[in-house]
Parts: sequence; structure tokens; C-alpha cells
Amino acid sequence: MVKRSVKKALILLIGLYIMIGTSLYLLQEKILFRPTVLAQDYVYTFDSNFEELFLKPNDDAIINALHFKAENPKGVILYFHGNAGDLSRWGIITEYFVGMNYDVLVMDYRTYGKSTGPLNEAALYQDAQFCYDYLKDQYRESQITVYGRSLGTGIASYITSKNNPKQLILETPFYNLEDVAKHRFPIFPMKYAMRYQFASHEYIAQTRCPIAIVHGTEDRVVPFLSGKKLFEAAPHALATFTVVENGNHNNLIQFDAYHRMIDTLLR
Repeated sequence: MVKRSVKKALILLIGLYIMIGTSLYLLQEKILFRPTVLAQDYVYTFDSNFEELFLKPNDDAIINALHFKAENPKGVILYFHGNAGDLSRWGIITEYFVGMNYDVLVMDYRTYGKSTGPLNEAALYQDAQFCYDYLKDQYRESQITVYGRSLGTGIASYITSKNNPKQLILETPFYNLEDVAKHRFPIFPMKYAMRYQFASHEYIAQTRCPIAIVHGTEDRVVPFLSGKKLFEAAPHALATFTVVENGNHNNLIQFDAYHRMIDTLLR
């Protein structure tokens, strides 16, 4: 009787394990991407001067972007945002850099805000390169700073591996997506479940511009150790790592260490 109960419990646990593992694979995009959608006639309002863009990298996608314009820009920042929200939120966040006299281009990923088109990793890279090329028509590459935050650090790292901007800034980055998934779901073989890779460790190793990484020690979304591991994969002569003691995933801007780093890089 006891053996039968143990066998039933074991079968139940195995079934539950398989069900959760399958869900992680099938629902990966819903876990990874958390877009909010805006009506196409939504009107953005910001304190800074900006131009709204509808970029068309190919026939099946339209990318909504904001191009903020400073009065006397020192350069331009190509900003890749995190996995939640849309440009109505991220536009406000990037105005911080406009206040430092930088133009900023920030795009919404496919399915976010007003952007449309089928979503996949290759498409995200393609759209990002399209935005980079858009800036190259107006600025010298030596004036372009590539900035990634959270999910956007994977895209930013890819772009700098393929181009020659002035510098790369990564806020709360990860070694690769599998590294984060293993931390979240340690009992599952995430190596075989990942449909998205965002192999930042490979891209950063191919980057030839200065690299600045900043990470909070209390980050519960992207582990601090994943960001440190990425720093160790970067060319040592080019990379710096700023530790924000007690900083979490979304509040680094509240710490002096973050501001000192940004002042050094941009002022």
C-alpha cells in the first residue's frame, strides 16, 4: 500500500515537472516580454523636444521610435529599454540624458506601444541595426553612445559587436538569457528550453569600443553575479564595472554611484 502511494506520488511529481517545463518553453515569450500596447493615435507628451518616428525595417514591421533633440547636443544615445512598458514610460526615463545635452533615440520593440510585426530575436537585432543606421545618416559613429537596460542590454551588446560607436553602457545586464533562466528555474534544463538566447557574453567579447557596466548588489531580477560574469567576459582593457551597493533592478538612478558613472562617461 505504501509502495503504491509512493509510486503515485512520484508519477504525479514527474508529470508536474514535465508540465511546468513544457509551459516554460511554450510560454517563454509571455514570460520574457511584457509589452503594453498604445493606440496608433496616442499622443506623446514630454518636457523635452522630440520627433515621433515610424521606421520600416522591412515589409512586415513598423517600429515606433522617439528622437529627442537637445539644444546643443554633445552626441546621441541609442537607448534600448527593458522588457516592460512602452515609449510613454521609457521616453520619460530617457529624458534624463536629454537634460545632459544629448540627443536620444529610443524605439519600442515589435508588439510594444505602436510598434508592429512578428517578434523574434533576429527581428529585434534587425530593427536595432536599422535604428543605428538611421542615426549614422545624421551623426558620426564617434558621436553615438549605445545604451542598454535589462533586456535591452542583450540588443545593445549585439549592436556594438557589429558596429563602431563611441561607447557602450549597460545597466543591469546579464551574461546571457540562459544564465538568468537557470537562476530563476534551477531544477529545469533551461539550456534546452531557451528559444531566445541574447548571448551578450559572445557579443561583448567582440566589442571594440569602451564598455561601462553598472549593476546593483540587491538585483532580484537579473542577478548581480550575472552582470559581473558578463564584465569578466568583456575585453579587460575596454571595460569598467560599477557596483551600486544596495541597488536593485529598477532604482539605480537613486544612487550617487550611478550618477558619478554617468557624469564621467557623458559630461
